[in-house]
Amino acid sequence: MTKKFIKADEVAEMLEISKAHAYKIIRQLNDELEEKGFITISGRVSRQYFLERLYGNAPDGKEVTE
Repeated sequence: MTKKFIKADEVAEMLEISKAHAYKIIRQLNDELEEKGFITISGRVSRQYFLERLYGNAPDGKEVTE
């Protein structure tokens, strides 16, 4: 089962970046979600939103998966 949230360790590994940079990306995505009225958790971001922002929306409107 895939977890609903992604943490900095996994973001850093997926994007081959430092953990510090991964935290910056998570903070940016959480700021975007807060502006849209969503509740966020510091240091974690919705996996679905992360993948949508990284790869774009799925053409069929379904959830983006790895």
